[in-house]
Amino acid sequence: MLYFQPWKLVLILGTCFLGLVYSLPNLFSAATLAGLPSWLPHQQVNLGLDLRGGAHLLLEVDMNAVLRERLNATVDAARTELRNAKVNYSGGITVRNNQVEFTVMDPARLDDVRALVKKIDPDLQATIGSDGRVSLFFSDVELERRRSQILEQSIETVRRRVDELGTKEPTIQREGSDRILLQFPGVGDTKPIKDILLKLAKMTFQLVDENAMTGEVKPGMRVPPGDELLPSSPDPRNPNAPTQYYVVERRVMVAGDNLTDAQPTFDQNGRPIISFKFDAAGGRKFGDVTKANINKRFAIVLDGKVISAPVIQSAILGGQGIIEGGGFTTESTRDLALLLRAGALPAPLTILEERTVGPDLGADSIRAGTTASLVGVGLVVVFMIIFYGLFGIFANVALFFNLCMMMAALSLLSATLTLPGIAGIALTMGMAVDANVLIYERIREEIRTGRTMLSALEAGFTRAFGTILDSHVTTFVAGMLMFWLGSGPVKGFAVTLCLGTATSLFSAILVTRLQIVTWVRRVRPKAIPI
Repeated sequence: MLYFQPWKLVLILGTCFLGLVYSLPNLFSAATLAGLPSWLPHQQVNLGLDLRGGAHLLLEVDMNAVLRERLNATVDAARTELRNAKVNYSGGITVRNNQVEFTVMDPARLDDVRALVKKIDPDLQATIGSDGRVSLFFSDVELERRRSQILEQSIETVRRRVDELGTKEPTIQREGSDRILLQFPGVGDTKPIKDILLKLAKMTFQLVDENAMTGEVKPGMRVPPGDELLPSSPDPRNPNAPTQYYVVERRVMVAGDNLTDAQPTFDQNGRPIISFKFDAAGGRKFGDVTKANINKRFAIVLDGKVISAPVIQSAILGGQGIIEGGGFTTESTRDLALLLRAGALPAPLTILEERTVGPDLGADSIRAGTTASLVGVGLVVVFMIIFYGLFGIFANVALFFNLCMMMAALSLLSATLTLPGIAGIALTMGMAVDANVLIYERIREEIRTGRTMLSALEAGFTRAFGTILDSHVTTFVAGMLMFWLGSGPVKGFAVTLCLGTATSLFSAILVTRLQIVTWVRRVRPKAIPI
């Protein structure tokens, strides 16, 4: 009981010292910390939206839109492959119930169709009836894989766009199978953020069908197979200008995925334009297309609208070019360049939930949470001193270091502290003292049975340890389940609960015991003041 191995002593004192040092930055402002030497700890606990104020957005990824697009592309590919293989079909190729369907007129060609399916898309599965009815679809496993991939791509694109906006300390995380949670501390107006985040920014370079553009082009007109009718992008400088329409080839000559950079700039006349640059593969494609289509119009399509359709004057080599026209303004070129740099979203996003917390409300929450915690801890401190005297003071000292270690861990992990997180801290403070109560009551019982002072102390710590460990492990498991299954405020509570459970076990057992052992060895009391 009275002997601590040197390594244990160093571990306990070192942990308490580091907890104190790494928790101290939370008492100072960011400006004060900036003036301190770089070798001192600077990490602080991040405050959540309910404490600091800011914006909260919950976005949903439209998975069905991507599936429809992929199936429509399958229709075009199937039509081309069947034509090349001279396989006749009736009733056209349609998309119904997330399947591509058509009927082969000659049942003897069904084996050829099976081979063609793999050429159309290796991920497709096919069912072929005896009547020649063919259905192409994606399996459940493949659909789930694609959904997960689309969500991860969407999160990464959103992250790049948020980084381009320069938003400080954003939280971007996955919620469920098709949702993205965004939190922007200190942000009040979310309109600029939403304008950037919700745009697909899917850019393609497609050739204009000059033969179909000879007459009047208007909405609703029939276009040749392999073409599509697209409107022009609105002119922000002239909102009342009539919308133009273009007949463009469906085939994408160069995709926006090949873009590596886009910057807003000005032409020789001072008009806003966008300069762009392709990667090696994109630059090669762009050069080949422009070289083979001189004097033809090349449509630059963004999210299904033609922003510019210049005539190719000469081959554009080197993988660089400019986008002009489209009624650009300085602000629109800046936003469009940002979107092109960040990349296109694989699927549309919709806002399911939006809320904003003002800084005044956050300050009120901090004051209320701090007051409640101080009152709770103060009552615990007084209770321990009244009921256990000197040993109560030892428990309160351990409680102080427990709080320091918890705040230090939150700072080092860059965790976000929310109002439920403050509740978790207050709860773990009570749990830490509860462990001391179990130990002290066990010591009292051992003294009543006639044990000596040292024997009672040893038995108190040893026999209470099993009960304390069981309760802390149970609480820790509950906290982990809340963190795994919960979201938002529940996770904030779970983080502080799990950290507090670990630190309270350390402080209640080791820190308190070290104080008692030091007191016994120095004072050598005749009885235990408990």
